[in-house]
Order: sequence, then C-alpha cells, then structure tokens
Amino acid sequence: MKKEIIKDYAELLVKVGVNLQKGEKLVVSSPVIAADLTREIAKAAYKSGARDVDVLWNDQELEKIGLKNRTIKSLSVIPDWAKAQRESYIEEKICYIAILSLNPDAMKSVSSKKISVARKAKRIAFRKFSEYTSSNKIRWTIAAYPNKAWAKKVYPDLSSSVALKKLWEAVIACVRLDKPSVVDAWAVHQSNLQRRCEFLNKAKIKRFIYKNSIGTDFSIGMPDNYIFCGGAELGALDGIPFTANLPTEEVFSSPDRLTANGRLASAMPLSSNGKLIDKFWIEFKNGRIIDCGAEKGLDTLKEIIETDDGSHYLGEIALVGFDSPVRKQNVLFFETLFDENASCHFAIGNSYPNCVEGGGDMDDESLLAAGLNVSLEHVDFMVGTRDLSISCETVDGRQFDIFVNGEWVI
Repeated sequence: MKKEIIKDYAELLVKVGVNLQKGEKLVVSSPVIAADLTREIAKAAYKSGARDVDVLWNDQELEKIGLKNRTIKSLSVIPDWAKAQRESYIEEKICYIAILSLNPDAMKSVSSKKISVARKAKRIAFRKFSEYTSSNKIRWTIAAYPNKAWAKKVYPDLSSSVALKKLWEAVIACVRLDKPSVVDAWAVHQSNLQRRCEFLNKAKIKRFIYKNSIGTDFSIGMPDNYIFCGGAELGALDGIPFTANLPTEEVFSSPDRLTANGRLASAMPLSSNGKLIDKFWIEFKNGRIIDCGAEKGLDTLKEIIETDDGSHYLGEIALVGFDSPVRKQNVLFFETLFDENASCHFAIGNSYPNCVEGGGDMDDESLLAAGLNVSLEHVDFMVGTRDLSISCETVDGRQFDIFVNGEWVI
C-alpha cells in the first residue's frame, strides 16, 4: 500500500479515532504484519504531542502455535505481569488503538474448547481494563489492516496480490480515506449519526419490534433513561470526543436484558476467533437465550453462549442502514468490525454502561438493577436484511416505524 495512504490512515486513527491530546500517552495493540502502520501511528502521535507511545505486538500464527501446543490448564492462566501492565495503563490515563489483521480461517484446526478457555482467561484477567474502555473512561478506537489471507477469503476468485489491493480499496472507502478531506467527511457523517441518536433519545421508546422474511420475529424493551450513541462519543473522564470504531455506521444502545422475546435469524455469517458460524438463529424468552441452531459452527455458538450467565442475554442493540458504505462494497468481510457496520445487529453479553444515564459510575449490581447486562463476553451478530422492518412503541403509547425495507425512515 502507498506510504501516503498509510500515513493518512495513521493520522485518522490518532486525530479522529482517539483524538489524542498533547501530553497524553498512547498504547497501540498491533499485529507484526501492520508494523508500517504502527510506526506511522507513533509518528502522528508524537506530532500531536504524545508524551509516550507503547506498542503491544501480537501475531495470529504465533497464537495458533500456542493454542495447539499448550494444555487447557496452561491456557487458563494469564501471568500477573500482563494483568499488572493493563492496570498500569488505567492509572496512566492512556488512549488506546487496537489494530486487527486476522486470517478468518486461521483457527480452523484448533480446538474450540482451547479457544474458549484462552479467551475467557484473558477476559477475566483484563476485565478492569475492558470496563474502562467500554465505559469510555479510556478513549479508544479499533481499525483493520488488510493481509493476503484475509483478502483471499473475501475475494476467493482473485489472485492474492489482486485480492489484497481490492481489500485495501474497500477498507479505504469504508473509513472515508478516499474523500478530499477525511476529517471533514467524518464530521458530516458523525453529525448525521448524532441526529438519529437525538431523535431516538427524545422518543422515550418502550420496545422495538423486528420482522423479516428469513425468520426474525422478535421484540425487545429498553431500560429507563437509555442513551443511544453513534459517531463521536465523549470520554467519560475528560469530555473529549473520540470515535471508537473505524469504520462506524451504527447507532447503538443497551437494551433491557430481561425483555427479549422471539427469534433472531442471522443475516450474515459470524467469524469468531477464527471459527465461522453460519445460518444460525437464537431464540429468547424473557431476555434469556433458550435455544439456538446453526448450519455451521453450532458448537462455537454454544460455547459463546455458555461463557457465563450474562452471555445468555443481550447487551447491545445497534441500528445500521442497509445501504451503508460498508454494505455497498458488496462483500462479506469475515470481520465483525466491518460486517457489523453493514447490518443491524445485536450483541450477546456485556452491555455498554454509558448507554444508560449514570451508567459509567455504576457497579455491576447497579447496572443489573438498571436493566443492563454484565458478562465477560461481547459478541456481535448481524440480523439486518433488505426487507427488515423495525417499529417501536413509546412509553406514552405511540407507534411508528424506524426501518422499512432495511433502511432508516427517521
């Protein structure tokens, strides 16, 4: 990829993503394959006045080797120094950028049990750090870096080099790097998302009703004092705006965990830790998952649901127009960061505390009492289709449409 694009991408992550301020420390979690982007991020950060930049390197192939050769007992243990490192970042009030560059098929030959155990151990060890990011007490952003294996999965009929070029072009379009002024383009986009957030927050919605032709027939309620977020969010401790996902097309909140009823049918495959779950459905009663099925990856889906008690409930509701720039790429990315921005979706597991008034200052017990969910897990799955309809009922009895034929009508 051209150096100028990498440089522009880095500046987007620093300026629009975490919105780094003078004197702040930046931590970057990066795969080794994305070293060129990571170096440019460091340069952009220091140019913006960063006092320090730390990099947490990772490598999916190395992780795979460890998963295949380590015992389940070994995978369940996270060293104290790793936990202490994450918690030291909380004390230093860092900004955090995570770069993803995965091979969706990398973990096909790895035991689902081992993957589940390793993931759960990390979630437990790094829970405090995760709580700080999910409640926006740390300004954070996630972005992607294309690689040949991922590109061949997305474009299987093309050569590796052509597929990689095409995937880069798609990523560039999705994060608006193809616009004359990237920062201005993001300002306009965020304003549109914020307008819809304001509408939904003023509407005092009691519940949403979802229906489509592939099997979704579902309703879910909202907690009192819910907050829909989208586009730029505000740091909970400093009030500084940042953009958590690049790309982002969603308007999202946290539903009332005890009110989900009916069936949600997946509109797109879900890639989870290198395992693919496809053509699946999930059944709910009074908030709890009571049944599920899948043509592919059912064991992986069940392991996600069985992570803990909270992973039997929903933690996020997200609205995305069918004609989003991500959907217009007309491909399945096999990466939730992109696929969730091509489709309305929900998330199994943990809620976002900032999606209810005062939630950022609540402990787990208070969050549960407010109707939000608490879990080590948070996995998005897509339900948006061209014929999806979403209507709502308000606390004062009004009814109106939010989506018709898969697209916004507000």
